[in-house]
Amino acid sequence: MRNATLEDYVCPPANVNVVNPGAAPEVKPISLDDAMEIAHFFHAQLNERVTADQWARLLMPPWEDGSAPNRGFQLVADGTVVGACAAVYSHRDIEGEGRAVCNLAAFCVLPDYRPHSVRLVRALLGQRGYVFTDFSPSGNVVAMNERLGFRHLDTAGRLLVNLPSPVPARVRVTDDPAVLSARLRGPDADAFRDHRQAAATRHLLVETDAAYAYLVYRRERRKGLPLFAVPLYVGGERDLLRMAWPRVGAHLLRRGLPFTLAERRLIGFTPSGPGRTFEHNRYKMFRDKGTDGASLDYLYSELTLVEW
Repeated sequence: MRNATLEDYVCPPANVNVVNPGAAPEVKPISLDDAMEIAHFFHAQLNERVTADQWARLLMPPWEDGSAPNRGFQLVADGTVVGACAAVYSHRDIEGEGRAVCNLAAFCVLPDYRPHSVRLVRALLGQRGYVFTDFSPSGNVVAMNERLGFRHLDTAGRLLVNLPSPVPARVRVTDDPAVLSARLRGPDADAFRDHRQAAATRHLLVETDAAYAYLVYRRERRKGLPLFAVPLYVGGERDLLRMAWPRVGAHLLRRGLPFTLAERRLIGFTPSGPGRTFEHNRYKMFRDKGTDGASLDYLYSELTLVEW
C-alpha cells in the first residue's frame, strides 16, 4: 500500500469530486470487470505518474491462474468509487509448505470517506487461510497494520556503490532472457516465467559451468532519483552470488544503476565493497501466525508490478 498520502489513510485532495459524504459507502470486491475503473481511480487519486494502464497491470498480474477470489476491495458511494485496496494473490512455498498469499498492493480513499478506510483492509484480512503481506506501507498505515496484527520484516542491509569490475572468464553475468530461460530450474524457472512480463522486474543470471545464481531486482527512486537497484528475490547458489558480487555491481552500473540497496535477510549475506550499512530500509510487513517471515521474498507483489 504505497503512497506518501497514506500517512493520513487518504488520497491527495486534488481532483476530488465529493459524492454525498454523509452516506455510508458500500464495501465490494473488485472484480476483473472493475479493473480499469479502479486503475483510473488510482491514476487520478493515488499517483498520476503511474498511468491507468500501468495500474491495470497491478490488478491483472501475468501469473494469474484463475484462482484469485477478487482483485481487492472497493468503497462505492452512490455508484462512484471513493476508495480501493488492491490485492495481488499467489501460491508460494514458505518454509517448505505451500501457502496462499494475499499481498496488499495499493490503498487509496478519498478524504471525506477516511473513517471507512479500515473497512477495506478488514475485508481483505477477513479472508481465511492467507499469509498477508504489505511491502510498501508508509506513515500511519504502519501503525494501523501493527494494530491489525502485522509484524515487521528485517530490512537491515547495506547501501552499495556499484563500480566497474572485470569478469573472470569462468564467471558469466547476463540478463539475456533466452539464457535465463534455458538455465533456470525448479522454483527459479517458475519465478522467471511468472515475472518475465512484470513491469517492474529485472532479471540477472550469474553462472559458471557448474552452478548459477539468479537475482530479480527492481529500479527504485530515492529522493526522486531512479538510480537504485533493489533485490527482490535470490535463487540458485548464494555463495556464487556472494563471490561474484563485484561483477553484479558492475553489470548494474552498466544498466544505469550506480547504487544497490541490498537487504541482508533477502540476499542471505552482506556484500562487501564501498558503501554503508543501514539498520532499516523502507517498511515491509506481514501477518501470519505460522511463520516468522524470515524466508519471505518480494515476488508476486506490487514491487514487481508497478514502477514509481
